[in-house]
Amino acid sequence: MHILILEDDLVLAAELKKFLELEDYRVSAVHDGVSFLEEIQQSNFDFYLLDINVPKINGLDVCKIIREKDTETPIIIISAYGELSDKRKAFENLADDYLVKPFQFEELQMRLSALQRRKLGAELGESSRITIHDLEILKNEQKVFRAGKEINLTVKEYFLLLLLAESPGRIFSKQQISEKVWDIHFSTNTNTIEVYINFLRKKIDRDFDTKLIHTRTGFGYYLKVEE
Repeated sequence: MHILILEDDLVLAAELKKFLELEDYRVSAVHDGVSFLEEIQQSNFDFYLLDINVPKINGLDVCKIIREKDTETPIIIISAYGELSDKRKAFENLADDYLVKPFQFEELQMRLSALQRRKLGAELGESSRITIHDLEILKNEQKVFRAGKEINLTVKEYFLLLLLAESPGRIFSKQQISEKVWDIHFSTNTNTIEVYINFLRKKIDRDFDTKLIHTRTGFGYYLKVEE
């Protein structure tokens, strides 16, 4: 997950970059609007963080220029301007979120995660309901039921299940799961994927005769009703 920051405060830009890199994001930063627009012509990014009051081309104009060609990449405005009119201008230019300085970096991380979940949900398909055997996923409500009983899942468990359920029978490798659900590459000796698969099995399969979550040794994991 690659983030491009537009921020002319060099200290803040460096601090943001350091924090986000510790959260497993790739981060690039530029300090004026012209450099920002040049950068997005050269590389692809997954998020944009835009300050408003920056040299050459301000952040609101940059946001407007982005949206003329790109309506999907999430944009968060980070600005010292906190009036309602300032926020209205940002949202009129199709920004996705707005944070008023000073803000806690942890709040920025939560907002990035929320936008990431929304983006992943859109990428995984438009249908609002998935039914496989007696498993039902209501995507709009982000609820899961097995044999009519609601199953409480964490955010990561839910999106892992959704990834498998959107393509029944398709085998997903650990690398594919880590990229699509966690947006990072896990080390080959990291057991995070196995741990979450086991979490899902306990919640989705353990109390039912028909098992839905399966492993193909050496290849990965898949979800389907086995004949």
